[in-house]
Amino acid sequence: MARMFRVLGFFTLAIGLMAFAGDLVEMALLFFLQTAFFVLLGYLKFTERTYILLFWGYMIVTFTGFSYWTVFEMGLPL
Repeated sequence: MARMFRVLGFFTLAIGLMAFAGDLVEMALLFFLQTAFFVLLGYLKFTERTYILLFWGYMIVTFTGFSYWTVFEMGLPL
């Protein structure tokens, strides 16, 4: 399971680099931060249960943030 967090770090790094190449600096920084988070967690040698709980917590936070942003910050399309 620790290896999967390093894989997540690799994919977030790839997305961050593509965002940086596309001049989406804020998005790139967000994904670079996620990359550091995932790689750090990947080397901490937690138990399987801890990794699963961390992933669920990550998903709840990101989906809540994404839902808030799309509903309240982006506004309705005209």
